[in-house]
Amino acid sequence: MALSDATQGAIILSVFLLPILTYVFYTRAPASNPAGPLPPATEITKLFVYPVKSCHGISLPSVQLLPTGLDLDRQWMWVSYPDYEFLTIRNLAKMTLIRPSYNPSSDTLAITAPAPDTIDGKLEFSIPAHPTKEWLSNNTEVAAVNIWKQSTPAHVYSTTLTGLFNAFFGKEVRLVYKPPTSSEPRLLRSNGAKEILGRTASASFPDLMPILVGNESSINELNSRLQAAENLTLDVRRFRPNILVKGDKPWDEDRWKTLKIIPTTGATAWKLGTDTLSLDVTQRCARCRVPNVDPETAEEHKRQPWDTLMKYRRVDEGMKFKPCFGMLCVPRSGGKVDVGMRLEVTKVTDKHKIIIPGGF
Repeated sequence: MALSDATQGAIILSVFLLPILTYVFYTRAPASNPAGPLPPATEITKLFVYPVKSCHGISLPSVQLLPTGLDLDRQWMWVSYPDYEFLTIRNLAKMTLIRPSYNPSSDTLAITAPAPDTIDGKLEFSIPAHPTKEWLSNNTEVAAVNIWKQSTPAHVYSTTLTGLFNAFFGKEVRLVYKPPTSSEPRLLRSNGAKEILGRTASASFPDLMPILVGNESSINELNSRLQAAENLTLDVRRFRPNILVKGDKPWDEDRWKTLKIIPTTGATAWKLGTDTLSLDVTQRCARCRVPNVDPETAEEHKRQPWDTLMKYRRVDEGMKFKPCFGMLCVPRSGGKVDVGMRLEVTKVTDKHKIIIPGGF
């Protein structure tokens, strides 16, 4: 049967147009992200601060996010004396028995610890949680302290306040403080360095970055393995996260690149700048054996979770000899964060790679 002139014309036109349309589609259509699609928004379920580095943490319903991290988080640190070298739970597990507590009505921190050679004796002192310049001038002196072979000026507290804690450590120590705003900030290194991050950022006394975000889905998956292997379940506080989220899938956080914290539907009075409550995810958090330490008792498990994590969580090309749990972040600016707020992943990547800084 002969084709009509219109049909023949359509066939000829399609023969010429199809290659052209195919070329336009593949060259102009947006390329899919090799890191995959954005995950759904999730809920912030816990907020933690650790006022004194390597000591016990505090769970809070809300807290201020500062450019240097969560308010009150790791702004204090114990150092040896007279060399002012930082002290860490890595070498002294019982540091987790030092417990800060925050009183918002008086804006004070109480620091307590078990008194040695007693059954229920307690060492204790209180300090302002947000000390004024005048208070610091009267009760501290400035000295250079060392953390991971990085020297930074800090306020050293008088031993009239903290001297009793020499007995807890079994040697002479000092408590030091670095405020979130400083004329001589402790600049970030590793993936947070200016040439990598794209801006200058600083922190008080975390190892590397100001914020650690943890995923409940991941700790649950890890616990399923620990239950099967040793009938063991671990509290996420062993990993010392600042922000804990419910999460969509276990270990999906490995690809997070930028995050945004937003209020739940219907929240009011939250009209801040575009970049407010946004975080840059700089890298995965490579873990040491600190999660083996029970933060309540200071008892250290000989194997777990280190052994299990080493079997399947050595996932970062930059540090293959350590397992990873959680994501390290740098805030772009600040604002109030509440439990129950939503965390949105606004960008993902398959390019995360830890840069090991000098001194680690």
